[in-house]
Amino acid sequence: MGIFTAFNFSVLITLEGESAPLCEGGFSACDGLEVTLANKTIRAGGDNGRMIHLGGIVNNGTLTLKRGMTSSFDLWDWFERVTLDEERGLRATCQVVSLAADRRSEQATFVLERCLPTKLKVPALDAATGQLAVEELQVAYETIRLRKPQEASRD
Repeated sequence: MGIFTAFNFSVLITLEGESAPLCEGGFSACDGLEVTLANKTIRAGGDNGRMIHLGGIVNNGTLTLKRGMTSSFDLWDWFERVTLDEERGLRATCQVVSLAADRRSEQATFVLERCLPTKLKVPALDAATGQLAVEELQVAYETIRLRKPQEASRD
């Protein structure tokens, strides 16, 4: 069994219809990889001893990426594009890849489909750095699935 760590990960964001990732960048924190199944309870007629649980609506979290660095304006361009009437439907696929301690081997990949940027925050500006910093990027997603390492070779 391998050693899992939450601190070795990479994030790839690819716009629908494109093959190259949206930007080359990295983030120091990632949160919001979650899915919740709403619980519905019903009573069976005449059975007063138990409740029956049924699965309801699936709710996905919001991906939050913090303290990132990028050398391009692509994240800003994506955010701006989805605010335009003709591109409101522009979505992306986001892959959060959990890496092994060697930072080369993939442990697991969370694939988020039909992603929409909902927040893009810049940290305080500092003239000493030459790169664009992203304090926080929040992305709403419609579906999430786990791709195991052995499945990656088949994709």
